[in-house]
Amino acid sequence: MRYRTIGDGTTSFEVSTLCLGTMWFGTRTDETTSFAILDRFVEAGGTFLDTANNYNAWGEGYGRDSEDVIGRWLAERGNRDELRLATKVGAAKKDPNLPLQHVPPMNYQGLGAETIAAEARESLRHLGVDHLDAYYGHVDDVGTPLAETVGAFGKLQAEGLVGVTGISNVALHRVVEAREEARRQGVAPYGLVQQQLTYPYPRPDVGRRNWASYELLDYARASTEAGSPLAVVAYSPLMQGALVREDKPLWAGFDHPTTHERLRVLREVAAETGATPNQVVLAWLTGADVPVVPIVGASSVAQLDELLGAADLDLDPALRARLDAV
Repeated sequence: MRYRTIGDGTTSFEVSTLCLGTMWFGTRTDETTSFAILDRFVEAGGTFLDTANNYNAWGEGYGRDSEDVIGRWLAERGNRDELRLATKVGAAKKDPNLPLQHVPPMNYQGLGAETIAAEARESLRHLGVDHLDAYYGHVDDVGTPLAETVGAFGKLQAEGLVGVTGISNVALHRVVEAREEARRQGVAPYGLVQQQLTYPYPRPDVGRRNWASYELLDYARASTEAGSPLAVVAYSPLMQGALVREDKPLWAGFDHPTTHERLRVLREVAAETGATPNQVVLAWLTGADVPVVPIVGASSVAQLDELLGAADLDLDPALRARLDAV
């Protein structure tokens, strides 16, 4: 496993270059299997875990199933100090009696100050820890003033409950505005942005705010070079198997000619390197000019082992150029 440093200019720490996503732990992935996956990840040198306060509240669980499984595993293994834990707030149900959805009428709890403060403490309780290394706003909340949201995250940092803060599913201009607001308030800015990113890219869509655009990556590069670190974390980099499985359709906006050509070249490069297409995608992300931290999800140890094979994979510059050129 390889490692990199993430931070916000005030707080920083080292994480593994692959982050383990735990969305289905406690629901689709039973606790015994979840423990085995966590054990294997740590055995391979993994240190970065990603969860949320609403995994998995859309039909199979009650919302904190993943946090609870991780909490029990941490208590049993006694290895909290070896790990970096990230969870999220803002996209759990505001009204438990209504569906959780991201189209109007939305039913997200949002990123008001009271919600952020209360949910952070609930996450600490379910995880069984005294601090969160990283704490994200799960979905940008345009209905709450940025000053309130930024101030609430800053207060948690001042209290020692949170290390680095971040935001997910957000427009670039909101990231910039939030970081400027943090400077005005004298608190640490967001050090993490978690967006969807994979090797294929979607059609342009004015309504899509969850994509790690080239503009975001360029902003992250410039910010980091200027001494104000901003790391990009990529969720669903393998599109839950859709890049390699014929039985899984490509996600909305991705089924277009360039994607099909990219997948053809991806398979060629994988065959030439002796790696799997999934491993090549992950290596393409971690070894990019603006390195990205991919979140990998697995429902078995065997699946995880394949993905771990990307941790030390370096793509030949000529092969990377072929991938980029499509």
